[in-house]
Amino acid sequence: MTDRPLTLMAVHAHPDDEATGTGGVLARYAAEGIRTVLVTCTDGGCGDGPGGVKPGEPGHDPAVVASMRLRELKASCDVLGVSDLETLDYADSGMIGWPSNEAPESFWQTPVEKGAVRLAELMRHYRPDVVVTYDENGFYGHPDHIQAHRVTMAALEMTELTPKVYWTTMPHSTMQRFGEAMREFDEDMPEPDPAEAAAMAEIGLPDDEITTWVDTTAFSGQKFDALAAHASQGENIFFLRMGKERFGELMGMETFLRVQDPTGTAVPEKDLFAGLR
Repeated sequence: MTDRPLTLMAVHAHPDDEATGTGGVLARYAAEGIRTVLVTCTDGGCGDGPGGVKPGEPGHDPAVVASMRLRELKASCDVLGVSDLETLDYADSGMIGWPSNEAPESFWQTPVEKGAVRLAELMRHYRPDVVVTYDENGFYGHPDHIQAHRVTMAALEMTELTPKVYWTTMPHSTMQRFGEAMREFDEDMPEPDPAEAAAMAEIGLPDDEITTWVDTTAFSGQKFDALAAHASQGENIFFLRMGKERFGELMGMETFLRVQDPTGTAVPEKDLFAGLR
């Protein structure tokens, strides 16, 4: 044993992603005395601007949006007790198919090796025992999520480190409950067309393929408040419409696919640090 603290590193694409997928584990492990490191890869400049102005509309300034979102990101980290925030500040690539995908300075257009070298430096500095990021499809196909996955996995290969590695995911049963909740809070929501419904059905994993179920119910209030800290994007954050109680019921369990494990701990497991303490 050494005096170095157990460390969790979460690698996310945009400001607010840290709260949606990993807000519970960041808050829980911070409360348990584990060092929590958040790496945010893009500046979020393709988010909504002041007054809800959308990218491409008059008055949308990506630099202004990025500055605003950095302030919100820091506030979210304060709520979650994040020990260390690192921002790579690549330009937000926007949703799939947007012209911003092709911008030379965007994260999507950044060579994976270039981003991985920077992330590998952070990994060597913090020496995480657990690393969390997205799966190969970025959970739902967002270019920057996919790139964050690629950069993270490439960075791990560049280091001598052997942390436990997890990809965020969602059980199909929970995805079904989310669909029901969205219709509950938006009665005018149209039924998805068959192609969209089929694509949604592919998101996440069957329940029996989930390796790791972490109960973060006690921290769901912090998770909600962390999302609320991203006030400029509130129109896009469906979960905030639920209120804390309903939110906690739906978002109190965070689930992962374990893809690298030096400990030999059996799955399913209930703790990202199982076998490490």
